[in-house]
Amino acid sequence: MTISWLAGWRFPATSEPVVSTGAMLWPSRDPEMVITSNGSGRRCVAIVTGGSRGIGRAIVDRLARIDCAVVVNYVHDQRTAEATVNSILDAGGTVVAVRADVADELDVERLFAATVEAFGAVDFVVHAVRGHLGPSSIGEITIEELDAMLRTTARAAFIVDREAARHVRPGGSIVNLVGSVTGSTHGAYAGAAAAIEQLSRTLAVELRERSITVNAVSLDVERPCVADYVADTIVYLLSDGGHSITGQVIHLESSRLDSIATNGGPNAD
Repeated sequence: MTISWLAGWRFPATSEPVVSTGAMLWPSRDPEMVITSNGSGRRCVAIVTGGSRGIGRAIVDRLARIDCAVVVNYVHDQRTAEATVNSILDAGGTVVAVRADVADELDVERLFAATVEAFGAVDFVVHAVRGHLGPSSIGEITIEELDAMLRTTARAAFIVDREAARHVRPGGSIVNLVGSVTGSTHGAYAGAAAAIEQLSRTLAVELRERSITVNAVSLDVERPCVADYVADTIVYLLSDGGHSITGQVIHLESSRLDSIATNGGPNAD
């Protein structure tokens, strides 16, 4: 449960968290932390779980490019996390990495506390850890395997989202990545994925008065999505343009993303 820090840059000590003093008008946001639709960010602070590799890394890179201070969460591979931090620092970004097991309550509490200590607030939380699939069918999985799978999926999402609900300042956003198993044989994982989707919808209702959006982005577990286009979707949901979207599960089709990548992007002639 130890949390280790890696080198990174900090905002000045005068950057203080914003405390809500009552219900805010929907969808009012603090103009100093909004990512506008043209991609310019100001003083936003984002936590990305699983941010050192894969889709999480693509999200981290995208947020850093629009001037968000980013906290890269990792649990095992410190070398990869260090490489992520160094790459962003070399490009002039603001970043730290924090080791924490997202299925461990105390670790996640420390992750958020470390973020507030470093940057003064939390605006965006992207939970990009989708957990382990485990055995392929309900009839095959043991209770021990089920517990292990739920620990890295539904339990982890609940712990991260609960802490996000306590820390994200008004006008912020929470996004959960979840595996899509529609039509597949991963029955046990399907139950966990459904729990995360419903968690996102319910939390959106709970946080609406604070103008905090909560959404889930569903990705095919059997066909990998193009990381950059998933990252673009996430950043749009965090942006001013996407702030009217909340309580939704957005399904990204791998085939469509593959087609976009092959043809040179969404704006290709």
